[in-house]
Amino acid sequence: MVSHLNPPASYDLADHPAPTGREEVWRFTPLKRLRGILDGEASDASLTWTTSLPEGVTVSTITAQEARDLGELGPNERPAALAVANAGGAVLIDVPAELVGDEPLVIDLSGTSADDLVWGHLVFRVGHHAEVTIVVTHTGSARYCATTSYLVGEGAQVDVVSLQDWDDDAVHLGRDAIRVGRDARVKHTSISFGGDLVRMHANVSYAGPGGESELLGLYFADEGQHLEHRLFVDHDAPRTQSNVLYKGALQGKGAHTVWIGNVLIRKVAEGIETYEENRNLVLTDGCQADSVPNLEIETGEIEGAGHASATARFDDQQLFYLRSRGVTEQEARRLVLHGFFHDLIRKVGVPSLEERLTATVEEELSKNVFRADHVVPVDQPTVAAEAGA
Repeated sequence: MVSHLNPPASYDLADHPAPTGREEVWRFTPLKRLRGILDGEASDASLTWTTSLPEGVTVSTITAQEARDLGELGPNERPAALAVANAGGAVLIDVPAELVGDEPLVIDLSGTSADDLVWGHLVFRVGHHAEVTIVVTHTGSARYCATTSYLVGEGAQVDVVSLQDWDDDAVHLGRDAIRVGRDARVKHTSISFGGDLVRMHANVSYAGPGGESELLGLYFADEGQHLEHRLFVDHDAPRTQSNVLYKGALQGKGAHTVWIGNVLIRKVAEGIETYEENRNLVLTDGCQADSVPNLEIETGEIEGAGHASATARFDDQQLFYLRSRGVTEQEARRLVLHGFFHDLIRKVGVPSLEERLTATVEEELSKNVFRADHVVPVDQPTVAAEAGA
């Protein structure tokens, strides 16, 4: 079975023609704002790297063919195929088997100009029964197109955080492809705040039964910003699990968020359990949130499968409840917003990063919602959908 939202993987660019915008997988993305990335022009520009590595972790350079031989998930979209073709090889970050990292493995990537076109190809290989937290941050400015692979060994426990905190003029097309080993657990969190246009794609596949994946996401779109998160969970092994929770907020004219969730349950994937959920909170007029959950099921021999999606404004009952107890309107807004994001932020698992995210949410809210002259739109959810199997 081939998912209609995820073309077959291929390293051949001919299998990933330049989109026109009419394709299902590209219809939400404003192609002109990609500023020519999909043309595939060669470039030797690079981002600045700053790393903090637990003892025993190594970094080396390998060829694209060597990355392929390691078993990375092949590109299933044009940006990922272009990144592999143009990056000139891959950076391999090796986490040895049975390593228990007391401190996070941190890679800070920073660009200097939106005129720079940067291609990236990263591979994280985590040995069997290792335990590690991986944090990859993106700041500054660039036109950045990258594919990142996480090859997680048997029984390993891996937490991944990808933070997109670019300057206002940056463009980022990214794909995180995760292969979950037998009885391994992976938590992947994608967080997008900055950038003119950010389009992130998380893919999960299972190398054996017993694997678990948790996909979390947090995004906050401002005026004119386009933040798009897509995911594809391919349950291609029995007795595997996946749980998806993405939350986003929008404020300012032209703010646009897109969340596309797709879970494919293959015939072989008996006894699996999956659920995906997306919640969006519209803070001002003039915003648009698109949310499309999908389930594709080949077998009825499953433990459970479902999805939920909702887009709403401030809940007038929550605000009334707080105001009636003497809470000021501005403080009531803050409490509602922090309640919306708090349960997800606390799952990040890196205290310094959780503090940074909380501060960023406060900063974003000050641009509109915390202004004294701001009028808060309130009503019941404008779009809601839920399904299960």
